[in-house]
Amino acid sequence: MTEFSFVLIFLVIVAIFKGVRIVPQGEEWVVERLGKFAGVLTPGLHVINPIFTKVSYKVTTKDIILDVPEQEVITRDNAVILANAVAFIKVTKIDRAVYGIENFREAMRNMVQTSLRSIIGGMDLNQALTSRDRIKAELKSAIADEALDWGLTVKSVEIQDIKPSHNMQEAMERQAAAERERVAVVTEAEGAKQSLILNAEARLEAARKDAEAQMVAAKASAESIKFITEAVKENNSSAMFLLGDRYINALQSMSASENSKIVVMPGDLVGAVKSLVGGK
Repeated sequence: MTEFSFVLIFLVIVAIFKGVRIVPQGEEWVVERLGKFAGVLTPGLHVINPIFTKVSYKVTTKDIILDVPEQEVITRDNAVILANAVAFIKVTKIDRAVYGIENFREAMRNMVQTSLRSIIGGMDLNQALTSRDRIKAELKSAIADEALDWGLTVKSVEIQDIKPSHNMQEAMERQAAAERERVAVVTEAEGAKQSLILNAEARLEAARKDAEAQMVAAKASAESIKFITEAVKENNSSAMFLLGDRYINALQSMSASENSKIVVMPGDLVGAVKSLVGGK
């Protein structure tokens, strides 16, 4: 066998080695012939022309996870919040994915960032912090059309975290503390007001009851005087007995007092009582 034969056999072996391609499951390879798109190799064994054809791109057909980094977003009411997201995409048109955009991963990541800023920028702070589902739905809708032009399908978009910036958190904490203090002051003032009202009502009710008691006592005294007056008209002895009894009680009270030094007793007690009632 000549040297030329050895060279020819070697070239054939090399051609076969380079021409045989085994594409693994979960990938698709783009081949070009003379610099032009020639086709897509699906998973399995393939034989290509190693001279005029080459594998230019290897693209995964699995779901791709794009982590969108945290960024500052200004809301409609000029509050600064931090938000990040994660997108799940899949390559469905491999030729568009490799020829329609230079780097579809970076393009989708930037698209999610800009769309997220736009959506949150149209919301107030409270809306942005409490509307994750709304933001997620609007974000997916905003990037879906562009993704289709690049041969991609947006499977899902999730908001990983959305929170106020550090300065905003401090401002919100100060605002919450001021609000709690205001509520405490208002509550204390309301309590003092109710206490004053209840005290005033209690004093008014006590005065009313005292007046009623005085009226009842006055009526009783009037009835007693009327009764005594009627009795005196008919018989002075009853009046004399009543006045004498009270007169004696008064003298006893005076004599029992610690401040009393001298108690003067009338010599004629009966006469003194008769003089009170006008008796002879």
